[in-house]
Amino acid sequence: DIPIIYVSLHHEGIQPEDAERLLLRPLEKHLKSIEGIKEMKSFGFQNGGNIMLEFDAGFDAKKALDDVREKVDTGKKDLPEETDEPTVQEVNFSLFPVIVITLSGDLPERTLANHAEQLRDALEEHPNVLEARLTGKREDLVEIIIDPLLLESYSLNADSVLSIVSRNNKLVAAGAMDTGKGRFNIKVPGLFESVRDILETPLKVDGDTTILFKDVATIKRTYKDATKFASLNGAPAIGLEVSKRTGKNVIETIETIKKITKEQSTDWPKNLKIDFSQDNSDQIKIMLDDLQNNIISAVLLVMIVVIGALGIKSAGLVGLAIPGSFLLGIMSLWMAGFTVNTVVLFSLIMAVGMLVDGAIVVSEYAERKTHAGMEPSVAYRLAATRMAWPIIASTATTLAAFLPLLFWPGLVGEFMKFLPLTLIATLSASLLMALVFIPTVGSHLARKVSEDEQIHDELSSNDVFDPSQVTGFTQWYVKVLDMALRRPITVMLGAFATLITIVILFVNFNHGIEFFPNIEPDQAAIQIFARGNLSAEEEHKLVKDVEKQILPLKYFKSIYTTSGGGASSGEFGEDTAEDLIGSILLEFKDWQKRPKANQIGEEILERTKHLVGIKLEFQKEKSGPPTGKDVQVQMKSIFPAKLNASAQKVWDHIQSMEGLRNVESDLPIPGIEWKVEVDRAQAAKFGLDLSAVGQYVRLVTNGLKVSEYRPDDSTDEVEIRVR
Repeated sequence: DIPIIYVSLHHEGIQPEDAERLLLRPLEKHLKSIEGIKEMKSFGFQNGGNIMLEFDAGFDAKKALDDVREKVDTGKKDLPEETDEPTVQEVNFSLFPVIVITLSGDLPERTLANHAEQLRDALEEHPNVLEARLTGKREDLVEIIIDPLLLESYSLNADSVLSIVSRNNKLVAAGAMDTGKGRFNIKVPGLFESVRDILETPLKVDGDTTILFKDVATIKRTYKDATKFASLNGAPAIGLEVSKRTGKNVIETIETIKKITKEQSTDWPKNLKIDFSQDNSDQIKIMLDDLQNNIISAVLLVMIVVIGALGIKSAGLVGLAIPGSFLLGIMSLWMAGFTVNTVVLFSLIMAVGMLVDGAIVVSEYAERKTHAGMEPSVAYRLAATRMAWPIIASTATTLAAFLPLLFWPGLVGEFMKFLPLTLIATLSASLLMALVFIPTVGSHLARKVSEDEQIHDELSSNDVFDPSQVTGFTQWYVKVLDMALRRPITVMLGAFATLITIVILFVNFNHGIEFFPNIEPDQAAIQIFARGNLSAEEEHKLVKDVEKQILPLKYFKSIYTTSGGGASSGEFGEDTAEDLIGSILLEFKDWQKRPKANQIGEEILERTKHLVGIKLEFQKEKSGPPTGKDVQVQMKSIFPAKLNASAQKVWDHIQSMEGLRNVESDLPIPGIEWKVEVDRAQAAKFGLDLSAVGQYVRLVTNGLKVSEYRPDDSTDEVEIRVR
């Protein structure tokens, strides 16, 4: 669980500085009292704001989510009436899309949109799918264009028209009437069900003449103005970013998604093209196959060594300890509520060589006693008894080395805790195998040695022998051991000096330290930044210019492009700069069929350096938990007015430093803003106030939302907006 919870606020038309004052600060007062918050950050932007709450790692996700929702419900009363309902969302890896489905073709936009919505609804009905989010599709809208000259000719004003539309789109529950002979519920239905219902709404009656809405306005079913665009491999498309539910199997989920898509598309037009990209199941299958092969290889190598040292009979007995320890260890993790994941599989590879130690000692000792003429059952019982403490001590020292990793703090600790947990569970299981299972099985499977086969020597009978009698490598080893035992202080000092020397040599001559190794990624992202009062179309054109330079390259399975403010993929970080206008998600071909990712990034930057007015960042997919930028400088002040000037000085200094790349800032973007300052006294003379003037201004910008209705051909509510 990522210990971050977002509170999102939407208020149509609000400016960033007003969002901070009217939306963020009132909610912050309530949220800051929640227990366990490590850091609270707020972001104000055009049309709304976000509050990011970071909790201590290992937090109780359910309790934290309930606490945040409770405080948001309490703080809603302090927000402006026009603010939409705040949303609370927990950040989780499972929220990121596991596959992207794109629909494209030479078809009308509404046809593509209807098929995309049909597929979305079918996917979200499946229990494994958390969400199928549409990208590149504009929202439905009923747009009412009022002719102000006609309004004036009928002595109407915009306020009364807006009020009439809102008051006539209601379902009135009129209660119940008891007639003495029955009780009947009564309702007054009045919800709009089609555009025609709006057109036929009466606005004014003069004698026998009724002025209808269609007499002063034109109404059309359309889409909201485009703010974001999507394309796949250069062709316009509508994307479905599908996320799975937490704990569901990725491979099974993606197979189900493809099956549902095939079923839904049987009667679709033949020129509608369906593509799948960013398929995580392919990467996971390859990773699992590699891990399984590594585990099998490790087991085989260990068994070869054991057979060479003990012989086939004893090695077979020792070999039972490997699957037995694995099964017991995995069962312990399952009982503790942990999943089997990639870190667990890596840990099993590490454990293979260590978990046979105890079994080898018990098996070898019992085998020696059996050859000396002892009954197998007695020999294995004696081996388990006499070797118990040495084996326990040996296993305990190994476990002690991994025990501190359980207390690894922070998000990285939550991510890596499966390593010590798996090793502790597996090695503890190997102790049980060595002292209980192996002696039990060995005493029943081993045969008694005949007198002719018995070895009656000093080594077998008394456990005492003369070191001078051995030959070969063992003789050399015995001599070194004898010298070491005679000079224990010298050996200890030598070991300590060696330790210090290794540390000094590593500090001065190392090749650098990386927490997660820099491996070849399967995906990367090109993020595009630009500043100025750019329209959505202008942003889209700049992003497409970059895309045109990338399309000729043959290194990619797919190129998925999104444009529009903040159009970044969540997989590459949540804290995006305000001047981000689009991103291009690149899915690489197999690493053997292309240059290295860094070379591809440099080639892309070289091909696009002639494009003016934009800045590009090439970001590779990173392993491990999200950590953001390598270096982050954050500034805060109780004097917000002075903060921007101070932050600008720091930013200018950072810009002058060498050796930095992919530098971002969330300083306010310079641009043009129009302010309509109302003379309240003059407005009052005309019977107007600030709210009325503001509504008239909105009529010529985004339009004024007066109501909503749900038509038969849509599963979502459609806004009715007057312009």
